[in-house]
Amino acid sequence: MDSTLINIECVDEIAAAVDRKDEVAAITEASMRGEITDFKDSLRKRVALLRGVTVADMEMVYTQRLQINPGAAELVAACKQAGLKVLLVSGGFTFFADRVKERLGIDFARSNLLEIESGPNCGQLSGRMVDQPWGDICDGAEKRRTLLEVASLMGIGMEQTIAVGDGANDLPMMGVAGLSVAFHAKPKVREQAMVSIESGGLDRLLEVLA
Repeated sequence: MDSTLINIECVDEIAAAVDRKDEVAAITEASMRGEITDFKDSLRKRVALLRGVTVADMEMVYTQRLQINPGAAELVAACKQAGLKVLLVSGGFTFFADRVKERLGIDFARSNLLEIESGPNCGQLSGRMVDQPWGDICDGAEKRRTLLEVASLMGIGMEQTIAVGDGANDLPMMGVAGLSVAFHAKPKVREQAMVSIESGGLDRLLEVLA
């Protein structure tokens, strides 16, 4: 989702509310480039730095900073019209992913749940995440498992699946998909993807599928 369907890395923008954007963004960049291999640990460290961010701060990020990337709505609409199911599987947060899912008409979303404790401005982040029925953190392995699981439930082979990503955390999922697409991605991802979109919007993928 982050920097793929939407224009920002939400965790970095949230961190700005507590003057920790540079610190968090440095970890995000290293993780996406594959320089930090333990995504769960890196995400826990970043989320810990978010303690004290209010729900109102996150709402401001959603309303004032987050934009749907060019071509995303067109790509989702075209996929739906063709009878495809669209999944949003993200190392980001439900606060944003669930809204993006509804906004674009995406069929399914899986992401990480931030713990909110009582406080001013509708509550604040505790610096921790909450376990969900499927597990604790949506990392690369969970993205891969989710794609495999959904394909199995739909009764389709993996050769009929498409995975789009931009960071190292997407590579496990992209590695099992029938078509892997790098979108304005980090070098490591571009090298391993079957298709790399380096200019234009997400709807450029429709040129490949035509």
